[in-house]
Amino acid sequence: MEGKEIVLTAARALYEKKAQDVVALDVTPLTVIADVMVIASGRNTLQVKALADEVEQKLADAGVPLLRKDGHRDARWIVLDYGTVLVHLFHTQEREFYRLDKLWEHDNNRIALPFDDAEA
Repeated sequence: MEGKEIVLTAARALYEKKAQDVVALDVTPLTVIADVMVIASGRNTLQVKALADEVEQKLADAGVPLLRKDGHRDARWIVLDYGTVLVHLFHTQEREFYRLDKLWEHDNNRIALPFDDAEA
């Protein structure tokens, strides 16, 4: 599975699990740590954990190995590392505080997701 497919699979899993404000950003020209960041929020720690578990399961089913995971115990900010794709899952308060999507959004680098129109 290639980067774009990983992004779309992760984003779709988050959308279907009722994540808030799912965003994908192409950060290729901005950093070497990843090509794409998928960012989403959950309303509480249980939902944030459930979102992480869902993404892990969907990508594992597709044969995509998880390289690293951090933050699952506290579930305030969970990072799933798939190499070229980083998935950041925030509790709403942490997302407002860290504003990671605002930090990495630059020159229209937002990737259109199939369900973006459904959220409007």
